[in-house]
Amino acid sequence: MSPIASIALSGLNAASSRLGTAAHNIANAQTPGFRRQVVQQTAQPEGGVTVSLARAAATGGALIDDVVAQMAAVHAFKASVMTLKAHDRMFGSLLDVTA
Repeated sequence: MSPIASIALSGLNAASSRLGTAAHNIANAQTPGFRRQVVQQTAQPEGGVTVSLARAAATGGALIDDVVAQMAAVHAFKASVMTLKAHDRMFGSLLDVTA
């Protein structure tokens, strides 16, 4: 797999984790003693990101933060998909030139 595709796939995985975590937090916001999950992304030196989950220190939900996180995750997901599409078009053009 090419480095561009690997970076885009790591972005898709990160956006998916952020979206799922925000949905989990919203669904459980009214549960007594619930502590939100927080997604932590770390940039990798070779490109891409890794994701880890942590628990918030305080109990309770932050609905606005989770709704914004969902919207940001959707945009990040779309950006990663567009990167994969551009990679595929570029790779296809390269194959056409060499054939």
